[in-house]
Amino acid sequence: MSKIPETDNRMEKIVSLCKRRGIIFQSSEIYGGIGGFWDYGPLGAELKRNLRDTWWRAMTRDREDVVGLDATIIMHPAVWKASGHVDTFADLMRECTITNKRVRADHVDPQAGSVIRFTGARAATPNGSESTWHLDRSFTLLMKQGEHIESFRKRVRQLIAQNAGAAAGKPEDIELLGEEKIDVVEGSVDFHPESGGLLNEARPFNLMLKTYIGPTATENDVAYLRPETAQAIFAQFRNVCDSSRVKVPFG
Repeated sequence: MSKIPETDNRMEKIVSLCKRRGIIFQSSEIYGGIGGFWDYGPLGAELKRNLRDTWWRAMTRDREDVVGLDATIIMHPAVWKASGHVDTFADLMRECTITNKRVRADHVDPQAGSVIRFTGARAATPNGSESTWHLDRSFTLLMKQGEHIESFRKRVRQLIAQNAGAAAGKPEDIELLGEEKIDVVEGSVDFHPESGGLLNEARPFNLMLKTYIGPTATENDVAYLRPETAQAIFAQFRNVCDSSRVKVPFG
């Protein structure tokens, strides 16, 4: 078994344990969930509060050279223009055409292997009955150098099942259609380092989370969720000095 399924299986067990114990739940799970967002359950909320209080006591309250500042998540957009975030806080990203996972273009190492294209996939059914699920589009992956063809097919089925959800059924029940070897590559950077799926063209992704203040949502109302935690320290430096009567250096 390849390393990717083992890693995914281990993560699934951790998430399942955290859910059973009430530590974390996937956000909006009853509506299909949203990747990368988690809600703290009863135990998770207590654990988070205890960790936060312990850290705050050790790093702020018990020290004479550190004072606290709890700033807003949204600041004036001029702050981010002045700091350079608006113009430069972006990375060239490429997206896997199978899993939709993004990776920085400069983080893709050269790979070698055979390029395999499939015309689609479907859930295998007994007695030749009509499939309840099918993928009606072609997709391309890299079978890495030294990887056995059966291990590769198994990995592809697992990727398809993970991406399609419960509708596709179990990975072993997925039938891959129209398999074709179309190329052999050396030193290619066109495939996702984890999934092996073909990557689309690199595009700049701004790492700032854009929002709007007010009901009109025009360009004059643009704001950004704070991309750098420390920025408010600089913006409020004078106020902190005047109100706390501390002298430099302090934190």
